[in-house]
Amino acid sequence: MFFVTMLQEWRWQLMFKCATAVCFLVSMILLYCLSTVQINFSPPEFPVPLSCAPQSSQHSTQSTTNVLQQDSNICVPKVDIMFMKTHKTGSSTFLNILFRFGEKHKLKFAFPNSQNDFSYPSPFQRTHVHGYKTGMCFNIMCNHMRFNAAEVAKVLPRDTFYITILRDPAELFESSFHYFSRIIPLTWRIPGEHKVAEFLRNPNLYFSSDGFNSFYLKNLLFFDFGQDNTLDPDDPRVEKSIRLIAERFHLVMIMEHFEESLILLKDTLCWEMDDLLFFKLNSRKQSTVSKLSPELRAKALQWNSIDWRLYKHFNLTFWERVEAYGRDRMTKDVAELRRRNAEMVKICIEGGHSVEAGNIHEEAMQPWQPIGEKSIMGYNLNKNVDKAYQELCRKMLTPEIQYLTDLGVNLWLTKLWGHVRNIIDW
Repeated sequence: MFFVTMLQEWRWQLMFKCATAVCFLVSMILLYCLSTVQINFSPPEFPVPLSCAPQSSQHSTQSTTNVLQQDSNICVPKVDIMFMKTHKTGSSTFLNILFRFGEKHKLKFAFPNSQNDFSYPSPFQRTHVHGYKTGMCFNIMCNHMRFNAAEVAKVLPRDTFYITILRDPAELFESSFHYFSRIIPLTWRIPGEHKVAEFLRNPNLYFSSDGFNSFYLKNLLFFDFGQDNTLDPDDPRVEKSIRLIAERFHLVMIMEHFEESLILLKDTLCWEMDDLLFFKLNSRKQSTVSKLSPELRAKALQWNSIDWRLYKHFNLTFWERVEAYGRDRMTKDVAELRRRNAEMVKICIEGGHSVEAGNIHEEAMQPWQPIGEKSIMGYNLNKNVDKAYQELCRKMLTPEIQYLTDLGVNLWLTKLWGHVRNIIDW
């Protein structure tokens, strides 16, 4: 009798918890939808100023072969930057670089309102920018968005430098599937433990373009750029879109060659080596990574064939730029960057390596985790860091959400969602 009573009590507790979870989830979806509703109006438009960067940020004296350098040793760093932050491409690491660069030069960021993205996956609208008024000037835009070139151009100076980053589509698919699967109902009915493999064996059995959050499962890069990710790969609109992306973006970085990408950025924008220092952020622990066999990799590339075309196009142009820069010169500069980063690891990071979420001492250093697990690694700050490096170390190790908060961004919706996830024990 006792066990029957306990079983009934346990069932009621489970039902109550499930009901609470459903209510919270529905409330959050409604709240999110309401927060992303945009009122369509056409305010009078005024031209965006050429730049609103402080004068002190416009000049730097360093000898370089940068294309911006003319007949003198005066090199002017480029400070008006649009970074198209793609998903699962190492973009959070680059975001940390941009945050520090913006603070160093006292630049003005165009940030989203109430959350850490510009109402993604809705196409970007200038009204998504916190405090936006027509004619205002911003220097840097870098949070997640679904790209909309015409609207972005109404926010940033006309000579803004556009940057983005791509990743091998097979690896990106595996990472996206793992990170987002619990918010993609289409994946919930996939049987077995190895869901990625099962999906790739017959993706059309599980995929529907109308499914909630289904864009995370197919040609995610192409979708992020504001394009139709369900087009036939041979549709002429695919080639046209790739051409438009190439015309709009001045530098397309490659995640697999992140350091080479940074050196090209430094050379093009007249930055300094100190501006490029980084620690790898938002990396997953290896035990959660699904190793794709050659067969599954081929299937992933076939399923994401538009992203594969996009990646191959820009990988080719990337190495053309490396050749123009000089292979020997690039090897030397990458070695120097790695040496400098290794020095910072010794100075800043306890133990010299990342740790699992449960072993991170400070809440301020906890990275945002996917729903249902804690697979994203983080760091502990060294004790007794030399005073000269304390601020830099902390900034380099600070995760994206906390850094946005430090920069004054109102993230009430993002933080509320985080609290709800904790309450329902996701």
